[in-house]
Amino acid sequence: MIGNVVQHRRRVLPLGAALVAVLAVLAACGSGGSGGAGGAGGSGGKAAAQRTITVSAAASLTGTFTSLAHQFEASHQNVKVSLNFGGSAQLAQQIVSGAPVDVFASASQATMDQVATANKATGKPTVFVRNVLEIAVPPGNPAKIKGIADFGRDPLRLAVCLPKVPCGAAAQKIFTLTHVRARPDTFEDDVKGVLTKVELGEADAGLVYRTDVAAAGSKVQGIDFPEAGKVVNSYPIVAVSDSVDAAQFIAFVLSNTGRSVMSKAGFQQP
Repeated sequence: MIGNVVQHRRRVLPLGAALVAVLAVLAACGSGGSGGAGGAGGSGGKAAAQRTITVSAAASLTGTFTSLAHQFEASHQNVKVSLNFGGSAQLAQQIVSGAPVDVFASASQATMDQVATANKATGKPTVFVRNVLEIAVPPGNPAKIKGIADFGRDPLRLAVCLPKVPCGAAAQKIFTLTHVRARPDTFEDDVKGVLTKVELGEADAGLVYRTDVAAAGSKVQGIDFPEAGKVVNSYPIVAVSDSVDAAQFIAFVLSNTGRSVMSKAGFQQP
C-alpha cells in the first residue's frame, strides 16, 4: 500500500518519514479491526447472535406448530425455534426431569398439571385450543366401521393411544361412557403412532383427533361419532423458562395469526 502511495506521488520519502507513515497506517488498520470486533451495536459491529428456544408440543400439534414456528422465525430473524413433538405425558416427564425447554404445549390439563406441580412452569398455563376424537380407517373403510360400538368387535385390528397419553385417556373415557368393551391390538405412545398404523393398513380402525384425520388427507378416512362431543381435550400452553423469546412465541400462538392457523387445521377455539 505504501509503495503505491510513493509511486503515485513520484517522490521518495526520507527514512524517518517513511517509518512514521508505516506506523500510522498500521495503527489505523489496528484501530478499525478492534472497533469492528468490539461491539455489535456499532455501525461496523457484528450482527446480533442467533438465539434458540425449545418448544415441546403434543404430537397432534406437529403440523400447526411447524407452520407457526416458520412464521415466528420470519418475523424474529435472530430467533430459531427448535420443536420437540411427542406424547404429552412423555414431554411433561422430560420437563420435570430437568430437560432444557422454554415452552410447553400439552394436549391435556392433566399433563400440564404435572409440570406446574413440579414448579417448572413460569406463569399460568393458558388454554388456546380444544380437540375431539374421531375414528380413522384406511381409505374405502374395508372393515365397514360405522361407529364407536365397532371397537367391541373381536375380529377387528384396533389401535389406540396408551391410557397415560391424552388421546388414550380420552379414548378410555369414550369406552366407559358408551359401555364398549374395546380390545385394542396395539397401544401407541402418541396419536401419530395410531395414525401410522391405520395408514399402513396394520389397523382396521384407530382413535385419533379430528385434526389428525384432516392432516392425513387421502391417507385415511374419518368417521365421526356423536359420543365424541362428550369428551373434549383442552390444550394449555405455558412458558417453562423466563426467556423473552418464549413469552413472545406464546403471544404469537395466542394472536389472531395463531388462532387462524389452528382453526384452519380443525382445532376448536376455547
